[in-house]
Amino acid sequence: MPYTIALAGKGGTGKTTTAGMLIKYLNLNNKSPILAVDADSNANLNEVLGVEVTQTLGDAREDMKKGKVPNGMTKDVFISMRMEQAIAETPSFDLVVMGQPEGAGCYCAANSLLSGFLQKLTGNYRYLVMDNEAGMEHISRLTTRNLNVLLIVSDTSRRGIQAAIRINKLASTLNIGFGKSCLIINQAKEQPSDEVLALLESSGLELAGTIPENEMLYEFDMAGRPTIELPENNEAFKAACDIFDKIIT
Repeated sequence: MPYTIALAGKGGTGKTTTAGMLIKYLNLNNKSPILAVDADSNANLNEVLGVEVTQTLGDAREDMKKGKVPNGMTKDVFISMRMEQAIAETPSFDLVVMGQPEGAGCYCAANSLLSGFLQKLTGNYRYLVMDNEAGMEHISRLTTRNLNVLLIVSDTSRRGIQAAIRINKLASTLNIGFGKSCLIINQAKEQPSDEVLALLESSGLELAGTIPENEMLYEFDMAGRPTIELPENNEAFKAACDIFDKIIT
């Protein structure tokens, strides 16, 4: 199984941007092959990575549920074929977008097939980076399992820190299976206050480090430029790399 890092956090904290910097870090450090999985229903990891996506696993799930499996083809062969088509390949990493159900009804059979084939797919990679939905929904549904690192991203606000603590607490009560969890404080104008540090210490959530607010990162976002194109000497990216050096083996 690959070394798996899942990212979680409140919306607007820069979770997906951090996932992009993590994938760039892994690639620069020859930690490959890498599979990026966008498990956020509001999928935009592909934009951060500069990859065009035409098909998602959710599309395959919808077609199977609507009976669009060709005559003479079993459902498992159909899902396998569509999964292969949904992999966006690049020289540096591969990307799969999970997508979401669009209609009412039961998706149990399709979800079960997708889970099985996704598990087979991930066996081909050394590292897996999973960008999840904002909040705790993906954890409560147990769609994020067998992690090496649960990387929780927060901004500097007290509300963001408290959301991160709740995510960590929920994860620890569920049978997810993860080696460790830690917090990245993103978009930081200054180092965390003593109050924030005391709050984290009392909760047991480890602070892995901070990523400073960065004008170039903001300009990339406004221009729609992929974050993965940030120069290696960018201060935010360098700070992120220092954190990744500590938490990823």
